[in-house]
Amino acid sequence: MELFSIAMLLESFSEGKRELPASPVFFGVFTFATLMLMLYLVLRLDRD
Repeated sequence: MELFSIAMLLESFSEGKRELPASPVFFGVFTFATLMLMLYLVLRLDRD
């Protein structure tokens, strides 16, 4: 009985059922924009 419950738990965490909350392209663009903003701020601080 316990093995059946563990199997059901593992099934619920299987790869096929997980989904990202947004598209991977959005995550890439968001990360790129964040890093560019941080780079801009660091280079701007360096001039002062």
